[in-house]
Amino acid sequence: MKPAKIREMTAEELDGNIASCRKEIFKMRLQAATGQLENSARIRLLRKDVARLETEKTARSRQAK
Repeated sequence: MKPAKIREMTAEELDGNIASCRKEIFKMRLQAATGQLENSARIRLLRKDVARLETEKTARSRQAK
């Protein structure tokens, strides 16, 4: 996910995307444990997306203070 796209999101959209990424990571970890995962690199990309989203969320909360 591009940083410019993340900056345009509302707080609710950030929370929704974080939740959906974490759910997808969980599902992919289960697939990896059962040997059904096809694209293991996707987990890493999702983790980075969560980090970017959380960083933007934190930056916004610090600006509001």
